Order: sequence, then structure tokens, then C-alpha cells
Amino acid sequence: MTGEEFAYGWAVMRDGIEKTVDIPHDAMIDRPRRKDAPAGAHNGWFPGGRAVYRRSFRMPADADERSLALRFEGVQGEAAVRVDGRLLAQWHSGYREVIVPLDGTGAPGAEVSIEVDVDHTGHPDSRWYTGTGIYRDVTVLDRPRAHIVADGIRTSFAGDGTLGHLSVDVETSAAVVAGDEIVARLVDAQGRDETIVASASAEPRDGTLTLEVDRPRLWSAERPDRYRLEVAVRRDGIELHTVSALIGLRTVTADARRGLRVNGDTVLLRGACIHHDNGLLGAATLRSAEFRRARLLKEAGYNAVRSAHNPLSRHFLDACDELGLYVVDELTDVWFLPKTTHDGADRFASAWRSDARSMVRKNRLHPSVIMHSIGNENPETATAEGVRIAAEIVDFLHAEDPRGLVTTGINFMLNAVSKPERGAGAPSLPDTTVDNSDPSLLTSTMINVIANRLGPITQAVSRLPAAERRTKDVAAVLDVVGYNYAWGRYRRDARHHPARVILGTESFAGDLARIWPRVEAIPAVIGDFVWTGWDYLGEVGIGSWTYEPGRRGTAFGKSFPHVIAGPGAIDIVGTPGAPVAYQRAVWGLSDAPEIMVRPLDVSNRPASRTAWRSTDAIASWSWPGHEGERAEVEVYSDCDDVELLLDGRSLGRKRAGRRAGYRARFRVVYAPGELTAIGYRGGREVSRAVLRSAGSARLALRLDTRDGSGADAWFVWVEVADDDGIVDTTADVSVELAVEGATLAGFGSANPAPAAETSFADRVSRTYRGRALAVLRPRADCPPVTIAAHSDAHGDAVLVIDPSADAATARTSTKGAR
Repeated sequence: MTGEEFAYGWAVMRDGIEKTVDIPHDAMIDRPRRKDAPAGAHNGWFPGGRAVYRRSFRMPADADERSLALRFEGVQGEAAVRVDGRLLAQWHSGYREVIVPLDGTGAPGAEVSIEVDVDHTGHPDSRWYTGTGIYRDVTVLDRPRAHIVADGIRTSFAGDGTLGHLSVDVETSAAVVAGDEIVARLVDAQGRDETIVASASAEPRDGTLTLEVDRPRLWSAERPDRYRLEVAVRRDGIELHTVSALIGLRTVTADARRGLRVNGDTVLLRGACIHHDNGLLGAATLRSAEFRRARLLKEAGYNAVRSAHNPLSRHFLDACDELGLYVVDELTDVWFLPKTTHDGADRFASAWRSDARSMVRKNRLHPSVIMHSIGNENPETATAEGVRIAAEIVDFLHAEDPRGLVTTGINFMLNAVSKPERGAGAPSLPDTTVDNSDPSLLTSTMINVIANRLGPITQAVSRLPAAERRTKDVAAVLDVVGYNYAWGRYRRDARHHPARVILGTESFAGDLARIWPRVEAIPAVIGDFVWTGWDYLGEVGIGSWTYEPGRRGTAFGKSFPHVIAGPGAIDIVGTPGAPVAYQRAVWGLSDAPEIMVRPLDVSNRPASRTAWRSTDAIASWSWPGHEGERAEVEVYSDCDDVELLLDGRSLGRKRAGRRAGYRARFRVVYAPGELTAIGYRGGREVSRAVLRSAGSARLALRLDTRDGSGADAWFVWVEVADDDGIVDTTADVSVELAVEGATLAGFGSANPAPAAETSFADRVSRTYRGRALAVLRPRADCPPVTIAAHSDAHGDAVLVIDPSADAATARTSTKGAR
């Protein structure tokens, strides 16, 4: 049972009520939101609380001869693990992986009781939604006494596509003795017939094994080829313990003259910042959900992700390896200076080494991870003590993973205007001293409020002499210097600091047309990461437009019951928005113009906008009830010009491409029909795209089958659409679901402010812009799954999923109102 996932059969107790759950599990997402929740807007108005998980476990019959442990990949809250009432481990670090040994906890063959007590009442502990409980996998590590320790393999690769050298370092348990042998094999797993392409062996204390690889296939985001590495402990010709992992062979370097190079080829990072939650699932990191997010980000045109502001899950890294996404994995949002009341700043001095070691050991066999970030917008970096801390963390990460580059996200404006000397050098800062209303103690949130109001002025502030003075020392200890919202410095800093490698670690998505020419023109600048690629829960409304009579402006946060942040280029259910169309045009990735329309039901109202979203337009020409009204149409394209037609009649031709910021705007009288955009280069048509209005629409269910077999989750679109699948985006209707053969793990929409009483855990939800999403978790015995949907206004629909088929199959039927 080596590596067995400990997913099924857990009981969780909350508020005196016990229920059965599967792991990963978020114990917060189904709790009623409250206006007086301690974390408030930070956490989407969800309360914290305490959750106690219990599960029985039968010890192996040969337990005395084996090494047993549980690996917790992520627990949000103060965690305590007990077996049969005996305390085995305690920690408070929601993103640190912790291994809890089980040796000696029970007699061979005996059944023991495992209890995980998670106290997450201390809120707010982050500036966004974190979830509660055992939100990542728990795995049983069942190994012989002589074994390779968990994450005990480290590799490095040198060479090219002609000849490569793979170095393998292996950490073993104390029971591996002189005379034992360590064997490493590199297996070509691409074809049907697997072949060993390289192998080596050595005594366990002899150090590094080197495998020579002839004509290796190199891993990159463009060609994510992988091999399987097998490492074994062998005694007297018998393999005692074998560890197998899919790895990629690649080299990564960065310098100011040649930029970022992967396998010797220059790469520009088209990056997306992402938080860790999975929308309707809360923080639960189901494998299928993580693969789905990675796949949709890749399809949107991103080739890199930055994990803002904490380490990614193993499942997400697996997806990045397989699909081809470069990763900047980030350690933390907070150092010594707190940003929220219970964010762990007082524990940073004692915790960062364990957290950093956990992150790197998780990452170092993943070819997708090309860089680690040691923090985000930490004002301590403006002080001598902060620079010393940064240098210490950088050195630590280099020792753990010599192949990895190190950066941190520096907010130049924050460093220029903050007063970080207050407590920054102290090894501990009691969280009782935090007063986020104190204007002298600037935090990332306060800087965001200022940036939202000042807009372009933030670039001027980031170029002040004080910003240079308070960042140059920390920049000198980094491999790559991360710039948050400071792209206006690129040209000057490339001249004044000729050895500095620059990465835009965070930027407004609407600034990309001005940023990307700098990225392409300045060798020292290796890419840009927009905030954000995928939307997230909490930090509510920073990217959401609101429409209130008589009110215009730039409101930063939003009031209860807003739940979604709003800046995502892709919303929380996976629908790409106008920022994706804009970014693809800027990057030159669009095959054709992309048409977006400002929603006609709100476009005639005064809008409170935000700096984190430049438009509220969506891809729809279905606005029944708004005939004759003025529609604002946006066409995104890198063509010279675009022409807009309605039912074949030209509505005009306008500049597009770089000269127009890659966006052409039209004002059109709305009428249902076919809206067409034609792209021209040199006066000749090169492409066209169409938006059609929905015909007679009714309730429909549609399975998203593109993420493997759906072993742990199925994603089902719940839509009000016509027979061609075109969604009526004015449909905001209540839908009730009934599910057989699976658990309804989440149901909801991308509505930024759903009714206060609604929950993603309910079987009733309203559509938003004509659609919602249901997430199903199949039972362990994998019976056929039936999902039935009902809407009073739009009839019924039934979807049957057969999980036993080689590929996911589904049958749909609809009936009722049209």
C-alpha cells in the first residue's frame, strides 16, 4: 500500500455535528457567510472555526519490520495529530508538508484511531480565502526499514539534445548499510514498449550517481517530454525499496545579456499569478480540479504561473509538468511585519526554514519549477535587517536546490513610502500589536487601495529616488529581481544595473500593451505576470465593477455579500473573459479577432471601476429584452484593422493592433443575429470571428471531459442555451440538482455577489450570465453517475456519466420549457 491515498472514510466533527467526508476537504466552504465574520472581506465573509477529523487505520501485519508514516500535504489551521489519543505532531503552517511517523503506534494487524484536530479560529490570517482543515492529500508512506526517504531524491541535468548527463543524489534511511547498493534507471515511458535509456549504481555513501543519456528529449513548456526515473535500494541482488517519478531533462539559466534561457533557447514568461483555491470547492485541491485549472490557463496563452503567495500543490505541479507551464513557486506573503492580525508574522523566524525546505523538497523533481520566490511585497526588504534575511533565505534555497533561481516580488512604491523599521528587525512581533488602521504601518492592502485610486501615478511613485535607495540592496542578493507594478522602471534599471535580471512579478492586466514591448525589447526583462490569471475567493471585489445609480469611481474592496475578488482573466468556474482576449492579442497568439460586448443590462449605468479590471465585456451577443439599445462592442486583435458586421451589414472599420492598444471599440444598436469581426493585414482579410445570438433556450447539462478520466471529480456545465449550445447571458434563474452515484462537491456560478444565504455546498443555485458549474466527486466503487437539473422557467435536463468506460462518456436529455 505504498503511497496509498488516504482519501475515503473520514469523519469530521464541526459545531457538534459529525459527517462523513473525503479528503481533500475544505471545512470552511459550506459554512454560512456572515457580515460579522472575523476575517470580513479578506476571507469572503466566511467564518473560521474548528474541525476534528477521525479515521481508523489497520496496521500492516508486518508493521514491526516496516517504516510507516502519514504525509499531510496541507492543513489550514493549528493542527494536532493523535493516534489512539497520543499526540504525535503539532504545527501551524497551512502550506507546509508534514510527515508524521507511525512506527510503534500500534501492534501489527491492530486497528488504530487517527485524529486530526484543526483549530482555525484565529482570523484574519491571510488577505484572501484560505479554507480550513485537511484541504490537500494525506498519503500513507509504507516502506521497508531500509528505504529512500520521502522526497529524498535530487537531480540536476547538464547537456543538450545530443548528449546529456543526469546527476542523481539519494537520501536513505539509517537502515541502509555498507554493502547495499543504490540503483538508478532512466526509462523512456513515451512509447508502448518502455526501455531503459540509462542506468547507474553506487554504494549508498558514495555520493552522486551519473547517468549518461544519448540524444535526450528535453523538457520545455512548448514540448513537455518526460522520462520515468526509478531509484532503488538493493541488497544481495534484491530490490528492497523502489521510488519512481516522472521527470523532465532541461537546463535553466538567466543573465541580463541573454535573458531567461531554457535548454539554451530564450524564453519570455507570459505569466499568470494564481491563488490556491478552487472556487466552488474552496481550498480543496482535487487532482482533476488542479489539472483543469492548469489546462485552461495554458489554453488562454499563458506559459507560466506564479503561486501567489504560497506553495502550489503537488497535483498542480504534476499538471504543469504534463501540460507545459513554467512555475515560480512562492514561499509566503508575510515576513516579520504582519499584514493581517493572525498571519503568522510572529512565527516567521522559527518557521521559515521548515516551510522553505518543505517547498523545495516537494518541487525539485518537477521540471516545471524554474524559480522560487521568497516572499511578496515585504517592506522589510527596505531595511538592512530585511536584506540580511533575504540573503539568508536565498542561500538556504540554493543549498537545497542548486539548480533553482530565486526571486521575490518587490513593490517599489511600498518600499518608497513605508516605514518598515517599526519592528522589522525583531525576531518576533506579537500579533496583538497589529493595527491595520494605523496609516504609518503600510501593508500590501493599503498600497493596493492607493494604487487603485492613483492609477498611472503609481508608476511615477515607483520611480522615485527613495524607491531605488530602498530596493537596490535586496536586489543585489537575488538571482532575478521581481517588480510588482513597477514596469516604468525597466529601461532605466536595465541601464543603471547592467547585471540585473528583471521579472514583472505582478502587474495590472490592462497595462500589458505597454509592458510587453519592453519585455520584448530589453534582454534583461524576462517576462510579466498579470494579476490574476484565475479568479479567486476573498479579497472581495478588488477587480469587480459595480453599478450604482449616481455613483462613479474606483472602489477597491466591496461590501457583504461579495465573495469573489474579481480580477481573474478566467473566472472561478473556468470561463475566459475579455482579459484573455486582450492578452492573446498582445502576445500575437490570436488566430482571429475576438469579440467582447459590455453587458447591456448594466452598460447604461454609472460604473465603479477598478485598476485590476480594464473592462467588464464578455463574449456574448445574446441580450433578449434589450433590442434597440446601444451596445458597446470591443474587438481584440493584433491585425492592422478590424471590420464589424451585423448580419452581413458593415458597421465600420477601425484600427486595431499595437497602434490601437490591440482593441477596437464600436457602438452598435443591439439586434439579435450574427456579429462578425474581420481582421485585415495590409488591406487584405486574414481572419474572421463570429458571435451569434441564442435562439430558443432551455436548461442543458454539458460534461467537461478534457481532464483525464475524472478519477476524483467531474465538472458539469449547467447552462440556459439553445440547441447549438449558445448561452442566453440574460438568464439568471434558479436551478435545483439531484445527483446519484456521486457527491455534489460544489455548485455555483461566477456571480461576484451571490445572495448572502447561498452556498457552494447547496444543491440549489442561480445561474449567472446564463451558466453555473457543478462539481461531482464519484464514489469509491465508481457506479454510473446521474445528474438531473430542474428550472421552473427552463425545464429539465438529465446527464448520465459512465466512469467505467475507457474514456469519459455521457448521455444528455432535455425536456420542458423552451
